[in-house]
Amino acid sequence: MTEQTKKIITRFPPSPTGYLHVGSARTALFNYIYAKQNGGEMLFRSEDTDRERSKKEFEDEILESLEWLGIEIDKTKIVRQSERGETYRKYLEKMIADGTAYVSKEIAEKEGDRTEVIRFKNPNKKVIFKDTVRGDIEFDTTELGDFVIAKSLTEPLYHLAVVVDDYEMGVTHIIRGEDGISNTPRQILIQEAINAPRPFYTHMPFSLAPDRSKLSKRHGAVSIREYRKMGYLPEAMINYLMLLGWNPGTDKEIFSLGELIEEFDLTKIQKGGAIFDLVKLDWFNKEYIKKMSEQSFKEKVLEFLPEKLKDMREYSDEILTKMLPVIKERINKFSDLKEMFEGGELEYYFKNPEYNGENLLWKDAQKQETIEHLNKIISVIDNIDNFQSDEIKTSLWDYATEKGRGNVLWPMRFALSGKDKSPDPFTLSEILGKQKTIERLKIALDKLK
Repeated sequence: MTEQTKKIITRFPPSPTGYLHVGSARTALFNYIYAKQNGGEMLFRSEDTDRERSKKEFEDEILESLEWLGIEIDKTKIVRQSERGETYRKYLEKMIADGTAYVSKEIAEKEGDRTEVIRFKNPNKKVIFKDTVRGDIEFDTTELGDFVIAKSLTEPLYHLAVVVDDYEMGVTHIIRGEDGISNTPRQILIQEAINAPRPFYTHMPFSLAPDRSKLSKRHGAVSIREYRKMGYLPEAMINYLMLLGWNPGTDKEIFSLGELIEEFDLTKIQKGGAIFDLVKLDWFNKEYIKKMSEQSFKEKVLEFLPEKLKDMREYSDEILTKMLPVIKERINKFSDLKEMFEGGELEYYFKNPEYNGENLLWKDAQKQETIEHLNKIISVIDNIDNFQSDEIKTSLWDYATEKGRGNVLWPMRFALSGKDKSPDPFTLSEILGKQKTIERLKIALDKLK
């Protein structure tokens, strides 16, 4: 078989025993993008033979997560191993008849052990296969012995089922994690026994935690479902996962799915494990947040905005709309809105802040001069018709520069937010509107008097 003479078919074969892991999602993306790039197709296989742990809801969630990532699955072609018992039996019977497998009598070492299994008749030969990432890999299969391929005619094991499925699905390219390398010699022997063509192999390095250990729960979220809940965008996840272990050879980092399909190169997958870095993922997400339209961004904000805030009597859609540029600047992911709310960074936009009047004083400023500054600010902004942040800043800047910016702008900002840290007073004024801004400045005056 050559890549030029046959339609390229890749496959993604998860076990539906849990949610879609980010490492598995990366494998699916590599398979999907390579197939799409070459006018081929990625097929989905549910390896659901573990009857106790496999659940339909996990399969549904995996498919939903793939769809969220932009991976199109033809659901009419889904293969489920639990439904293929008769197919595996047919191959096992033929292998036994051909002499490439046999029923082996076993000695039960403990109660419950099987006294009969089906073993592969190992030809004890050297196997060499070409791997896209590592080049030629050679194994002496003698050390494998006559390995077990089924517990019985109705209970095939992993290696037999995988080889049969890949053959019948027409899989031409197997792109999987590097842990699959040790499985390949057994699978090649079975391929040869059933006269199946050998697919092309690519074994990808693992995604690693910052300490170079295997990515796990202790390093944070590990499933696509969890990252969705944290408010990461699918475009950011796709972009970041594809650059884990693959380098385009340029400084370019932002790739749309279409650009990845166009520019991806299987031969540029790196041999070393790639570090999964949340800081870098946040950077990617921030870049895609910046690209969002106001409407799309607002819809996403509303999806993640705490209900306690939306239930406030003073809450208004008008104020929220004005807040969007500030929110967009402050967050890396949409779940940051919850942290902003819990840190008191959102409430003051909708209701007057509570604070001690002494906090309005800038460093060694006196009450009387601060009162004078606040009166001046009220006087100036009351006469601004175009109540936009730039216009407000222009109107107050010379006065603030003359009297000391901290002396003038600190009490203004604190009067509007009641916080040591908040957006600048011009931005706050525009969001609150002239009437609310003047109302809060007068409240500040009352606290000082």
